[in-house]
Amino acid sequence: MRNRTSAGRGVLNMQKRTDHEAALRRSGLKSTKHRTAILDILEQSDQPMAAEQVYLELGDQKIGVSLSTVYRVLESLLDKNLVTKLSMSISGDNRAYFEYNRKSHRHYLVCLGCKKIKAIEHCPLKNYEEALEREMNYTIEGHKLDIYGYCPACQEHEK
Repeated sequence: MRNRTSAGRGVLNMQKRTDHEAALRRSGLKSTKHRTAILDILEQSDQPMAAEQVYLELGDQKIGVSLSTVYRVLESLLDKNLVTKLSMSISGDNRAYFEYNRKSHRHYLVCLGCKKIKAIEHCPLKNYEEALEREMNYTIEGHKLDIYGYCPACQEHEK
C-alpha cells in the first residue's frame, strides 16, 4: 500500500519546516533533514503510515535515507510525543502505523480490502465512557476503537 501525501514532493514548505524545527528544539531533539521531512510527510498524510510508506515517500522526495534510519527517527519522534503510534491487525498482518500528533483523540475505519485507514473525527464512545465510569467506579484514562470492513471502492470492485 503506497500512501501519497500532498507534500508536493521536493522542497518542503518553509513555514512547516520552521514549525517542525521549532517543535524538535522544544522537545530536546536536534533538527535534522530526516526528522523535519518525516514530520512533514506525516502531517500532510491523510492517514496513518507504516515506516515503509514513510521510507518510500522520502525516496520520492529524493531524500536519501535507510529504512532502519526511518524506524529510529520515528521512535525518537514517538518518545517526544511528536508522532503517535497505532498497532493494527489488518488481514492477519499486525503492523505499526505512525501519524503526526495533532493532540486530538481519533478512531479509525480500516478497509480489509485495500488496507486504507480513515480517521473518524468524532468519538462515538464519550457518553458510554462516562456511563462506565459511574457504573463501575473507574477512572477511565482512554480507549481505542478501530472498525474493520470494506470501503466503497472495494465493495464496488467485488460486484
